[in-house]
Amino acid sequence: MAFFAGNFRKNKALFICYCLGTLFFFLTLATGQSRVFFRVNVLGYLPAELKIAVIFSDRTIQDKVAIVEATTGRTIAQVPLKFVGQDNWGSHWFYYQADFSFVRRTGRYFLKMEKGNWKSTDFLIAKNLYHNLPDILLEFLRQQRCGYNPFLDVACHMLDGRTFYGPWPDSTYVDVHGGWHDAGDQLKYLITASYTTALLLKAYEIAPELFGDRVDYLGHPFPNGIPDVLDEARWGLDWMLRLHPAPQILIHQVGDDRDHIGWKWPQKDSSDYGWGPNSYRPAYIATGKPQGLGRFQSKATGFANLAGRYAAAMAIASRIWKNLGDDPYARQCLKAGQEVYQMGKNHPGYQQGNSYASPYRYAERTWADDMEWGATELFLTTGDSLYLKDAIHFARQIGATTWMGQDTMAHYEYYPFFNMAHWVLFPLVEKQFQDSLIRYYRIGLKAIWQKSKESPYRIGIPFLWCSNNLVNAVIAQGLLYEKMSGDKRFHKLVLAHRDWLLGRNPWGTSFFTGIPEGQEYPDDIHTSIWVLSHRPVRGGLVDGPVRSSIFRHLKGIHLFTPDEFAAVQPGGIVYHDDHGDYATNEPTLDGTAAALFWISLFASSQGKIR
Repeated sequence: MAFFAGNFRKNKALFICYCLGTLFFFLTLATGQSRVFFRVNVLGYLPAELKIAVIFSDRTIQDKVAIVEATTGRTIAQVPLKFVGQDNWGSHWFYYQADFSFVRRTGRYFLKMEKGNWKSTDFLIAKNLYHNLPDILLEFLRQQRCGYNPFLDVACHMLDGRTFYGPWPDSTYVDVHGGWHDAGDQLKYLITASYTTALLLKAYEIAPELFGDRVDYLGHPFPNGIPDVLDEARWGLDWMLRLHPAPQILIHQVGDDRDHIGWKWPQKDSSDYGWGPNSYRPAYIATGKPQGLGRFQSKATGFANLAGRYAAAMAIASRIWKNLGDDPYARQCLKAGQEVYQMGKNHPGYQQGNSYASPYRYAERTWADDMEWGATELFLTTGDSLYLKDAIHFARQIGATTWMGQDTMAHYEYYPFFNMAHWVLFPLVEKQFQDSLIRYYRIGLKAIWQKSKESPYRIGIPFLWCSNNLVNAVIAQGLLYEKMSGDKRFHKLVLAHRDWLLGRNPWGTSFFTGIPEGQEYPDDIHTSIWVLSHRPVRGGLVDGPVRSSIFRHLKGIHLFTPDEFAAVQPGGIVYHDDHGDYATNEPTLDGTAAALFWISLFASSQGKIR
């Protein structure tokens, strides 16, 4: 309360919402009326999987839960409630779980208390719930395009950019137009775009049957004979090729936080980097040394993190486009991947994102995992055993290094949050080392399992900025662990984290814009395009909740509307569906791509490693 009172003028709306929520809570106690909230996966459930709802109330519940067919109103069964905790979120709730896994019949259902009128939202039980989602998530990525943006039908930032650092004189022009805007802002980072591109390509390799052909390369609504996921990946690849315009040159960022001056159309960018508004932007060359043109300097020891992910994406692309019959493009990608991989070997260590006027940046500190991935994919493409030798070396070097089990870390410190390379390398090594790779994954998952016992939702992540990226990582690592080991012990944990992203959370919201239709999802997101156009776009995964202590100390956050979730804000963590909240309600490029990857795993009927 001291925070809100002390910052009343800057956080007037937040203060009012807090007071109203508190008043509502005590009025409820005074009138003797109990509130009951149901939290389910609002997308729905696969017929044979575990189905557990979380129910919370401000008082103890002495009741059963009825499972009701939404179309007929018929109660098909009743299940008892299992008490799972009280007040561990700082919100004075009593938490229960209701297990209705035995319901397998396809249909639409809802849950309700046996006595009283409290009920859940409707949800589906169906076989193909996830099959259409990957193409829907691509809609958000197309909106993020820089250069030509098909969502707006405009060209933007065509003057990117002028170089800083590296061997060329400062302000040397280089053509780095294209790529994607990173999040709600209009910056471009190789850190996240390389991962996004590689994830799109890997999802296609796993489950090519999932992806349709509805648009062309530019995003126009005309099929071109190429799956849309590959059109989107090529948009990233073509930009990445521009970032390597000469031997020993790798550009890793375009623009900086001088971009953050308010809502603006990308084609009318009012940011001024010294050449006037809507003009050139800085293009930072990776040097492996600290960088920053303003007050704040990034940290760096090399740039193998960037080089490894770059090489992985290019090696996968080379295989795919060779199979598509485009040998020249396949060779171009492979050549770039091999060159940049060697640059990574020559510059071991990490390069971070650059900021100018604020301390916020991508503070990645791991890199051996990225080099492992690059080496493994290059081996799969070339058959050169030296790459496989490198991959095994880097796999041993990174081992089980992970954020999992930790309570705090720097922003993106352990990026990309789970090590895809261990899974890709797994079928290529002997049994003894396969066991080591399995163990590396298991160590992280066991740490999450232990942490999850503290949560009524069985969530085991720390609620740091971009917490939904951490949830993505748990899901993906858990699913790939199952494929590698056949061990299903963490499957319940995987489902708990998946369901968290899709509504089984304190707010009862999906964290994906527009998904599922007709349910609760983010619709007032922190992006200029939404604020200025009010045109919704489906498929973007927002940052997700953060600790209240973090939220209170972030600069420049201001809620523009009363908090629709004020009555159920847990206290210890917070989420707002408000475009003023960049910490919890900003959709991100890499978070959306990471979700597309694990959704492809769920949707794939093949279930194979290769």
